[in-house]
Amino acid sequence: MSLAGLGIVAIWHDLESAAKGDFYEWHNREHMPERVGIPGFRRGRRYIAARGAPEYFNLYEADSPEVLAGRDYLERLNAPTPWTQRVVPSFRNVARAICRVVFTQGVGSGGTLRTLRFAVEPAARDGLVAALRERVLPPLVARHGVAGIHVGVADVAASSIETAERKARANATLVPSCVVLVEGISLAAVDAAAAPLHAALGAHGATQIEDAVYHLEFTRLKTPWAAG
Repeated sequence: MSLAGLGIVAIWHDLESAAKGDFYEWHNREHMPERVGIPGFRRGRRYIAARGAPEYFNLYEADSPEVLAGRDYLERLNAPTPWTQRVVPSFRNVARAICRVVFTQGVGSGGTLRTLRFAVEPAARDGLVAALRERVLPPLVARHGVAGIHVGVADVAASSIETAERKARANATLVPSCVVLVEGISLAAVDAAAAPLHAALGAHGATQIEDAVYHLEFTRLKTPWAAG
């Protein structure tokens, strides 16, 4: 597999233009090191939009979903630093999901990432996930230029907990039901997976599908000298 664990936090957001300089320094030098320093967190990655919106996508990988609902992470969310309190109110159009990884296959990590987030009724979710895992995704993983494909099912309750950091945002946070991530070496590689994915999602009850493509900007592991 090409994910570093079986729990992920997926965050999409825009940003007020005036805050971008401060955001990049904060995210690179404080926020992402702080997050991956939490026990059980393995890697953080930030992406910028190549096509679609919002402008930024952030992916944190952890050992398990239990890490993401655990005390250490919640304590960090409820004790934002002064720099965090200054930057977070500039976030706009935020979507965030704490997910259990139910499918992850691939040979590594790609610099181009396609994200599909969507809603699905609980009664239809298991059938959709089974179709993706058993029929749709395995052939796509083997396509030229695809580095990995991953599916996360959101823990809506954990994703919706009102923390101090969440309350600092200026608007509401959307929680998608599920997330599909396609990593590849190019736009063409991740685009090739789009038609089969959209067909499968539409056939199995997915609605409100948001599809965007991102390029990798920054990666952080536990320490700055660790390989990313």
